[in-house]
Parts: sequence; C-alpha cells; structure tokens
Amino acid sequence: MGQLYSGLREKKFLILGAKGQLANAFEDIFRQEGIPAISPSITELDITRFNDVKAFIQKVSPDIILNCAAYNDVESAQTNPELAMLVNAHAVKNLADTCRFKGIIFVHYSSDYVFDGKKGSSYTEDDVPQPLNCYGMSKLKGEEGLRASGAEYLIFRLSWVFGQGTQNFLYKVYQWSKKTDHLKITSDEISSPTYAQDAAHITLLSLERGLRGTFHLTNSGQVSRYEFVRYFIEKKGLSVTVEPALMADFKTKAERPSFSCLSNDKISRALGIQIPSWQNAVDRFIKASFL
Repeated sequence: MGQLYSGLREKKFLILGAKGQLANAFEDIFRQEGIPAISPSITELDITRFNDVKAFIQKVSPDIILNCAAYNDVESAQTNPELAMLVNAHAVKNLADTCRFKGIIFVHYSSDYVFDGKKGSSYTEDDVPQPLNCYGMSKLKGEEGLRASGAEYLIFRLSWVFGQGTQNFLYKVYQWSKKTDHLKITSDEISSPTYAQDAAHITLLSLERGLRGTFHLTNSGQVSRYEFVRYFIEKKGLSVTVEPALMADFKTKAERPSFSCLSNDKISRALGIQIPSWQNAVDRFIKASFL
C-alpha cells in the first residue's frame, strides 16, 4: 500500500462510468492505495434514471462522487442530441442537486469541445465557451447545471483522453494498424492530450488539497493528431505509414474545433506541480501495456 492521498482514506468514493478509461484509472489507484470505492456498472446504476440514482446514493452514502460517466460519441450526439443532453446535462444536474442535499463533493469531467477553436491560442478557464456541436453544448449545459446547483464541486475539462479501454484515439489507431499499412490523419486538428492515469492522480491530489471550482486538466504541450499518431506509432514500433490530411478531407456530421488546446497553468499553480508532457504520458501508456 502506498502513502499517497492519506487524507482520502477515510472517505468513501462512488465512481460513475464503470469500464470507462477514467473510471479504470481511479479503480487502479484505489486498489493500490487502499481507498474505499464503489463502482457500479450501468446495469446496477443508470445515471439517467433519476429516482434510482437518488435511492442508490441514499443507500451507499458516499462522501465524494466521481462522475466519469458521459455520452462521448460526438457523431451520434449530432443526430441524437436528446440522449446526449440527458446523459451529459440533465443527469449531471440531478446528481448535483442530490449532492447539495446530501453534502457530497461532486467531481465532474467536461471537455475541450465547449470551445469553438477559433481563439488561436490555448484556452484558459476565463475564456467564454462557444460549442460548435451538440456534444459540446451538452457538456457545457452539464457544467452550468452543476454550478447553479449550489453543490460543492470540481469541474475538470479534459481533451483527447487516452488510457485503459477501447474508447480512445490511440486504441483506434492500434486497431487500424492491424488492418492497413497506410493511415491518413488530420494535421490541422490540434489539442492537448490527457492521459487518464494522470487525470485521476491530479483529481485526487486536488481533492486532498481542498481545491474547488473549474480547472483545465491535460498533459503539458500541444500536438496535431497527425504528429500524435506518428509519435505513438514510432514508440509502439508499428509497421504503418502515416500521411497528413485536412479536417475537410473527412466528411463528418459534427463540426469540430481545429485548435482546442487547454492551458493547464491554473491547476499546475494551484497544486505546485509540473504536469508531465503528452510525450511522457504516451511512453507510460505504452509501457503499461494497455493495448
């Protein structure tokens, strides 16, 4: 058992979004650190069933809820905005209201897609959101509902999350490499990748330090999808060539921000830490054999 997060060992955590990358990261840390946590599957707890959620929370009495659940399919959200809004906004508001009533700390994860990508430099927490698509709008509405609830909260905006699981870009690249020897990847889509394990550790450090409010939580540095993939392929030793392409070359239902880098300066200063680079994170991701 490690010595990290000693101040959290007396707290009971409820993790929502079991089997997802972020939930997996938290579960790994909690097992290593001996921190009590409950992580129900979606069959055990569907966050869109509001009465069931309240009853479950009443039963388990958590001190802190980590909401890793989300509707993350950007394309599907464009054709099914009601479901995206139900999961990413209405369910979040219901959870937040319950947390306020019960005195539970609520940790919620949002997205770089709340921005339109037209700023031209890294976004800070003071920048005004302007979503381009239904997914981004649903995530913004979730943030607004949480802030309006009066609950004690932390909101972390993440971007290009990768970790243990199948719902991330690097996993898709790895699968594509098994079927083809040539990939075309956008070179004009730029952001700041986020390693799920780092996001989980920084979340727990933030809780231990008593932070509250909205923060951007990404690994340090920025990169295009093309260069991100090239770095991963080289480090992984995959036999596939990568060709740069433009976002306009791919027909998609949802418009995406071309430059959605999030500045992690605020959280870094608040915690007095330097967040590892995205290159360092990819190296550790590969070493962890999550693929």
